[in-house]
Amino acid sequence: MKKLLLISIFILVNACATIVNDPNTPVALSFSDGSSGSCTMTNKRGSWTGKVPGTFMIRRSDDMLRYNCKTDTGKTGTGGIASSIEGAKLGASVLFFDLGITDAITDKHRTYAPSFTIPVN
Repeated sequence: MKKLLLISIFILVNACATIVNDPNTPVALSFSDGSSGSCTMTNKRGSWTGKVPGTFMIRRSDDMLRYNCKTDTGKTGTGGIASSIEGAKLGASVLFFDLGITDAITDKHRTYAPSFTIPVN
């Protein structure tokens, strides 16, 4: 009986580790006209600046990821990328009895589109 209990605990602990998300998520950006430039991305968790096309490691958040971009030729693009919920993580959260409380605090259940094309004027 003790062996069965120990095996069960071992399986639960290992399974729990697989549902934990990295606090950051990659977002690949490009401009609609294929040009190069730079962007500043912001949400309530931080601000990131980098070259486009490129990939930003963005801190997960439940609010919109706002971008302010400029191409090398002077065109601009501003707007936002909506945050969404990763559904499979909610089921696992309920299974492990925290009922989503940890995810609600850390926003690790949220994500942004993995790639996004920024329209420029």
